[in-house]
Amino acid sequence: MEFSELIKTATVESVLLSCTGLPPVRGTLCITSHHLLLSSCPGGDGQPGTVELWLLIRNVDAVEKRVQNLGWYQPPRTNDSPRDTRLAGSSGTITLRCKDLKVLQLEIPGMEECLNIASSIEALSSVDSVMMMYPFFYRPQDLRLEEGWHLFPLEQYFQQIATQTSQWRLSDLNRDFTTCPTYPADVIVPAAVSDDTLRRAARFRQGGRFPVLSYYHPRNGTVMLRSSQPLTGPNRKRCPEDEVLLGTVLDEGERGFIIDTRSAQAAKQARMTGGGTEPKSSYPQWKRLHRPLERGRPLQESFIKLVEACNDASLSMDRWLSRLESCRWLSHVKAALSTACLAAQCMDREEASVLVHGAEGTDTTLLVTALAQVILDPGCRTMVGFQGLLEREWIEAGHPFHLRCARSAYSHARLKQEAPLFLLFLDCVWQLSRQFPFSLEFGESLLLTLFDNAYASDYGTFLCNNEKERCLCKVKENTHSLWAWLNQPEEKKKYLNPLYSHNPLVIWPSVEPQSIQLWQGLFFRWILPSQYLDEARAEMQRLVEGNEAPAKESAGSRLSRSLSDPAARTENER
Repeated sequence: MEFSELIKTATVESVLLSCTGLPPVRGTLCITSHHLLLSSCPGGDGQPGTVELWLLIRNVDAVEKRVQNLGWYQPPRTNDSPRDTRLAGSSGTITLRCKDLKVLQLEIPGMEECLNIASSIEALSSVDSVMMMYPFFYRPQDLRLEEGWHLFPLEQYFQQIATQTSQWRLSDLNRDFTTCPTYPADVIVPAAVSDDTLRRAARFRQGGRFPVLSYYHPRNGTVMLRSSQPLTGPNRKRCPEDEVLLGTVLDEGERGFIIDTRSAQAAKQARMTGGGTEPKSSYPQWKRLHRPLERGRPLQESFIKLVEACNDASLSMDRWLSRLESCRWLSHVKAALSTACLAAQCMDREEASVLVHGAEGTDTTLLVTALAQVILDPGCRTMVGFQGLLEREWIEAGHPFHLRCARSAYSHARLKQEAPLFLLFLDCVWQLSRQFPFSLEFGESLLLTLFDNAYASDYGTFLCNNEKERCLCKVKENTHSLWAWLNQPEEKKKYLNPLYSHNPLVIWPSVEPQSIQLWQGLFFRWILPSQYLDEARAEMQRLVEGNEAPAKESAGSRLSRSLSDPAARTENER
């Protein structure tokens, strides 16, 4: 397939671009294989126009078109000319709803041009072949292809654990991805368990996702494992190797907790179709706790309803609060934080090891294990540590980004596999950053950038569904890493939290309903003006970097004053 076959009209003049909060701009619209460009009309003295829009077409979630036909007319004809009937003043409007929740409107002269542009964007945004996506064509001058792909090797993480205990080892039994197609080549497993035992245990777990180490708690030596559900089935099958694997994790007399992210009823129904749970009789040292977390269609519908409510400017206060409640997004945030806190509490306060799983072990399982580590480990709250966590617990652990982030909140094509699990994780991390403003080294801008790149990116970091697919597509050989870009010194400064102060303690968030807030920086990013917030953050960053904060007023208090009363800012702040 050639991209040129999908582009019916490549260039249109005199297109009017409109976007909420910005003045409309008229210019020339161009479609390339991966981008939509709009260059404003040039100024005087032959000056070139300015590029006002540079939109990655993969970012388009929905295309809506409306055409207007204002009638027909016949131009004057000579004796020799044929009769000519044309459309008078025909035009069209295309609304582009993007995966990052931005909404753009293009007014295009000419009905045929409008329909061709809309058809071209729809076709290009629907290209599903990974190797045809923009990261395979993007070649920035200041980055090398190999940069960033090996910043967070699992071996490095294992070495940190190996300095504290010899009870775990790094196994490469999955180097050919035959034991588990969604696990990485290397996994951390109990040192006393052989690879052959692990292979047999894998056959007893859905998708081969046998229990592997997710986190080692350095303070007390407890561990957090993750896996998929056991395949006990209606006949309550057993697997001695799986029982040995989990039994090895606990010493005699110790207890552990299995946190199942399904309801007890859902787990019981899964047993009827071949899945199930670990029976108490076979795993006597493990106690099962059910903490149901939504995934799949219900979570996607919640996301869609929230975005619809945020975009409805006609809502009264009562109606807004009613729709905010009915979409249940904040309830999902609360449930995720509560379950992560439970896992962290089991390890830190109960001094008990934890196994987390749901059904497949690629969605809510990773949500809980990753969040629990942000709560427990100050290293995961640094810029580099957080990136390593995402690489280890989301990307390499097999979260199917290609399926889950195929569509966002606006798409008219309802795919069964889409679900904003990663967005829910980022929202929970934002809640932590709001409740503990000094404890995370990175700020909201990093979370927004991660959300944008998970859905549409210049980089290959979030491509495919697992490491096996990335190897087959040669993603690491042919695309740039997002981490390489983020860690450039000038770029990294944009994402740092100027209020950060290393906090070695566990951060226990409040999960009371009053404490969970709507993430306005994401859901209202393109709706409400952020001028004063941006100016306050920039001023605070300047004061911290230059160490010029006035003696009587800290950067934090100046930020608070700017947010509460923009008119009270000094002339220098303006």
